[in-house]
Amino acid sequence: MTLTLDALNAASEPDFVAALGAIFEHSPWVAGAAARRRPFARVDALFSAMREAVLSAPDGERLALLKGHPELAGRSARTGAIAPDSRAEQASAGLDRLSEAEYARFEALNAAYRDKFGFPFILCIKRHGRASLLARFAQRLASEAEAERPVAEAEVLRIAAIRLDALVTGDGPLRTTGRLSTHVLDTVAGRPAAGVVVELAEFVAPDEAVIVARTVTNADGRTDAPLIGGRPVPIATYELRFHVGDYFRRSGIALPEPAFLDVVPIRFGVAEPEGHYHVPLVATPWSFQTYRGS
Repeated sequence: MTLTLDALNAASEPDFVAALGAIFEHSPWVAGAAARRRPFARVDALFSAMREAVLSAPDGERLALLKGHPELAGRSARTGAIAPDSRAEQASAGLDRLSEAEYARFEALNAAYRDKFGFPFILCIKRHGRASLLARFAQRLASEAEAERPVAEAEVLRIAAIRLDALVTGDGPLRTTGRLSTHVLDTVAGRPAAGVVVELAEFVAPDEAVIVARTVTNADGRTDAPLIGGRPVPIATYELRFHVGDYFRRSGIALPEPAFLDVVPIRFGVAEPEGHYHVPLVATPWSFQTYRGS
């Protein structure tokens, strides 16, 4: 369900707070403060008002906002006793499908972080793959308290921006999404390569990858939809696997067996979740080339 900015501007204050109260975890007072600054001409102006409400709040309220966030893969998350938005966000990162050993690792990290800083580890997990998430956890656990709290507040604002952008439509949308796309060119025939099976894998550990998308190129050599789109592209190492051997066999080219190039892997990293990563393949049965396009 989405809401228009015009409808929010016209709503009563209780209705406004009811609609946006969950943008900041268990802190409807943020929406209440923004409601009193209406009308907003743009969605980004609405978010700025919410951001200012948080940053100008008394220290106790800001700390309570941090403490209101659930632990990642914590016991409350495992039992479903967390807010719906948080539950969906953790599920999107696969944190509801961990092994017992992985849950034990998160439990130890969560306990160490809370003991040191007095609030749970907060990360906008829609912007991170599993490996990046764990790396950030270890990195921030080593931080000093005075440096860590502003980082945690910045992550709260990132989470809120994504939630608001998904919920409210209007002029001035927030920049919270990225895109990962590809296309394949057959330089033997001098045309786009249609019907190439393409797989996208994400490395969740240095030697472990999981398939996150599988598709086939269309008549333009592209995919009908981005491999990742409409959301941040999680920070991670990825591998695109192009099944070009099958394509060239169907094209009537006599290939040796095994083919010199059968499945072409392109491994690359994503460091900008809101960026556009276009990773094409230019191929013959004996050579290939790639680059970051636009």
